[in-house]
Amino acid sequence: MAEFDNPRDAWDARYRSEEYIFGTRPNVFLASQEKYLAAGARVLAVADGEGRNGVWMAQRGCKVCSVDISPVAVEKARKLALDRGVDIEFAIADLMEWVWPPGAFDVVVCIFIQFASPRMRKKMFDGFWRTLRPGGVVIMEGYGVQQLQYTSGGPREVENLYTLQMLREAFAEWELLLLREYDAVLDEGPKHRGMAALVDLVARKPD
Repeated sequence: MAEFDNPRDAWDARYRSEEYIFGTRPNVFLASQEKYLAAGARVLAVADGEGRNGVWMAQRGCKVCSVDISPVAVEKARKLALDRGVDIEFAIADLMEWVWPPGAFDVVVCIFIQFASPRMRKKMFDGFWRTLRPGGVVIMEGYGVQQLQYTSGGPREVENLYTLQMLREAFAEWELLLLREYDAVLDEGPKHRGMAALVDLVARKPD
């Protein structure tokens, strides 16, 4: 999704559905990185939407802060957390204006945050560095530029999509634990379904 004059209204409209448009199961890549999500870890779920990832991490015993711009999405996330019997700290915030709390988290999780323009992406990546403790980890999945040939979701603006080189440069000061691109079939609710060009990253902030 591109940037809007009023992005909160745009996201509210998108999430105003009885169904969970990205499903209620965790992202497959995130679930594969559970070794970084120990019980008691402080985790920031960036643009967590309807809460599928934040709730799953809370079920694992993580202390989750779930941030999203859309009050409609956060209300659905609260309901999912209640249904699953977990407590989560929720924040409704525009990430261009949010103050990233310094050294507050062990893990930052950002799954399909490609509403972000390059300018916004830079500010968010700087925020990841600020808010992670030394030794903390970013877990990120997004769409690569080849996603333009698929219809399984994501932005149509090529500048919002990832390349390996762009991420190597953006995370040059980090320890890259995993960086890969590949095609796979998504099955994450009606808005993420079908063949997709994916890019995965795990990076550690140096001690």
